Amino acid sequence: MGVGAAPQAVGDPVRVSDAVTRLSIFPLPGAILFPRMHLPLHIFEPRYRAMVADSLARDRRIGMVQPRAGGDPPPLFTIGCVGRIADVEALDDGRYNLVLEGVAKFRIVRELGVATAFRQVEAVLLPLESDTVLNLGERASLEAESRRFADAQNYAVDWDGVDRLDDETLVNGIAQIAPFDPASKQALLEAGSLSDRAELIVQLMTFFGRHDDDSGTLQ
Repeated sequence: MGVGAAPQAVGDPVRVSDAVTRLSIFPLPGAILFPRMHLPLHIFEPRYRAMVADSLARDRRIGMVQPRAGGDPPPLFTIGCVGRIADVEALDDGRYNLVLEGVAKFRIVRELGVATAFRQVEAVLLPLESDTVLNLGERASLEAESRRFADAQNYAVDWDGVDRLDDETLVNGIAQIAPFDPASKQALLEAGSLSDRAELIVQLMTFFGRHDDDSGTLQ
């Protein structure tokens, strides 16, 4: 692709600087979550319905992480985000509608051998990002490119509402919903700072605008 740093995959060197925690994980391509953000999910596969039931009975936590490729089970990226079930609707047929609230990013230490149908890992929770504000030039560049991108894709956007968003919500919200490919989404998740993520979003939107195809995602 030519933009951003290569995302990390399970098996890369891991520095354990804090206690590990056990997480049930939901590997979902193209879906990322950030701390302090929300992610709606519809859960219908039996193994993930079992995961939700288990989470509700324990600590309400689910680890969102992207698979790197196909396979059964697929290999995983190293970095994900823990979400706490903030809202849940249990449907009559066993499915769930959830809203996850991002708690903290995590780095996978190792995958556990478990009897459950859903996968579980040991992971280290990462510190929250300290920078939550862009400078005026960064904000202006992001908003301008977002408008061009939305116009090109014929997206209807409430720009007055966008103007009222704080920088962190704007950047991470775009990163979560933008129709980029999984590797690009992972690079956004792993960006070292809010400023780096905003810059990468601008690069990806520019790249997407030049290489648009019929699939609706950047490949």
